[in-house]
Order: sequence, then structure tokens, then C-alpha cells
Amino acid sequence: MKVISKQHNSKMCFICGMDNRIGLHAQFYNMEDNSVMTIFKYNKEHQSFPNRVHGGLIATMLDELGLRALWALKGETSFGVTTSLEVKYKKPVPYDTTLIGKGVVSYYSKLFVDIDTYIYDEYGTLLAIGKDKYMLLDVNKIASDVKVHEEMPYLIEDNVKEINFLTK
Repeated sequence: MKVISKQHNSKMCFICGMDNRIGLHAQFYNMEDNSVMTIFKYNKEHQSFPNRVHGGLIATMLDELGLRALWALKGETSFGVTTSLEVKYKKPVPYDTTLIGKGVVSYYSKLFVDIDTYIYDEYGTLLAIGKDKYMLLDVNKIASDVKVHEEMPYLIEDNVKEINFLTK
């Protein structure tokens, strides 16, 4: 699928923070179908049992994909907070392997947004599903004295033009 544009990264967010030494440093892409996608890897330090990522960290990525899907649809000035997140773990999520995340808005109103989020392996096998519900809020009601451009300063250029699953 074709990449339309790239989203900004933050300083310290666990998922996208470029200054967070234990974070994923995930990059997010606005796609031609108004979804968002990311290509990322968990590290060994993110495990629960050997060879498996901790479920809470899987949920964390699904939550991040929710906000990023909102941005793909409405732009990076739209903000909200998670009101609920339902996660279904379909298969073990491995670390040290390429994964693909996807998020797409399924419902949008003036106050609430529903987002479907997914984590796949590089072959397109569905590993986890999230049903995110967000309440839209002004960023200053989420945290006072936040300057978005100072918190989200990084736009890292790369040559990603498409994101597709490999086939076995």
C-alpha cells in the first residue's frame, strides 16, 4: 500500500520517542486508504516469556496506533485520550523480528472516535487486534502547558514509499 506522508515522533513516548533509550522508536506513515501503518520490532527486553512480547507492551502499541490513526484521518493537531481498549491476542508476538502495525478509524464524531488496530508479522499473519475508543480533547486539557511542537519535534525522513506484507 502506498505511503502518503509521515507523522512526527516525540522525544520520550515509549512507542515513538526518539530520545527514549528503552523505547521502540517506531515511525508512523499515513497511508493512501486513510489508515496509519508502522514497521517496528520489539526487543528481547520487552519479553514476558522467552520468545514472546509482554501482552501489556502489545496493548501499548495498539493504543498508540489509535491516536496515530486519528492523525492519519484528521491531522496531527487532533488529540484525545483512550477511554477503553479491548485487546485480542491471536498468536504470540515475537521480539527481534519485523512487525507491522495498522490502525484505521471506524467511527468519528465531534466527541468520540473508534479505531480498529492490528499487529501483523511480516507475512501478514494477524497477531493481535485492538478496539480503541478515544474521547477527543484539546491537548491543553490532557496536560497543561504542553507545547506540541516541542514534544513532537522529530520528522525523520526516510525512503519508505510503500508498506506491504511479504508472502511465504
